[in-house]
Amino acid sequence: MFTLGEARDRKWVYHANLRYLRNASLDTRRDVCPNQPNIGSLPTAIVDHETIGSEDWDELILNLEATIPVYDRINRFATIGQVDKWRRMVRQRLPSEDAKLLEVGCGPGSFAEDVSGVDLVCLDPSALMLEAAKPRVNSKRQERGDSEVEFVQGKAEELPFNDNSFDGACSLFSFRDWYDKRAGLGEVLRVLKPGAKVVIVDPAKMNRIHGVLGWLWMRVWVGAYARIICGVKDHPWKWLTKTYVTFGTTRDYVRMMEEVGFENVTAKVVFPGMATIWEGTKPEP
Repeated sequence: MFTLGEARDRKWVYHANLRYLRNASLDTRRDVCPNQPNIGSLPTAIVDHETIGSEDWDELILNLEATIPVYDRINRFATIGQVDKWRRMVRQRLPSEDAKLLEVGCGPGSFAEDVSGVDLVCLDPSALMLEAAKPRVNSKRQERGDSEVEFVQGKAEELPFNDNSFDGACSLFSFRDWYDKRAGLGEVLRVLKPGAKVVIVDPAKMNRIHGVLGWLWMRVWVGAYARIICGVKDHPWKWLTKTYVTFGTTRDYVRMMEEVGFENVTAKVVFPGMATIWEGTKPEP
């Protein structure tokens, strides 16, 4: 696999990463970097508002890993620069001192690098994402005098932590890609301390009409830019469109969080109507 030091030429790295990943044996990849949670079999080709089938999951992970060199650049373009504001809103909703926080699906560290004053654990199913995040995040934390982040390879559906371990948890633009969202929410609930909060941010879909507008934005506007930056027609941001189409509405996930066991569940669609912030609290005994 190519190192981040070779990421100067973004188009070359994109082509090389995706070519390497697609040519690798899936069986070999699962031995080295097992992505799929052991939560029972799902149909191999299914993506809906709760689950992602195994074949689609494998292809999704490959495409997510291929985005690493251009991840932040395209995300800022796709959100008209609002993504940094949304990350600040998440930080404001979580404990800011004397706390231990969990980020589920940390990606290349775009959110974690600016979290300060707390102990932080970053989890991601991709070893390549963690490889990208670790130097980026810990160098920033060292400059501020914060403790190093604990990076853990794992899945939302099988969190490798004890019950009641965290004072808060978050997931930013990762929830949509979870293998099984309901199972993952149950795991987050388990590892949170009573009274602790989870905060989730993902693309908004208030209703069918809003969903069509979101699909057009991603397919046409974001897709055109991604083709230019990646230098290929078959760019990984096509998966953003695919998972958005099957992603549920804001209300779907309010209900799901309540059914899993969270209380005081709220959802806020944030300007300019492109993202939703969900919040829920683990009940006190």
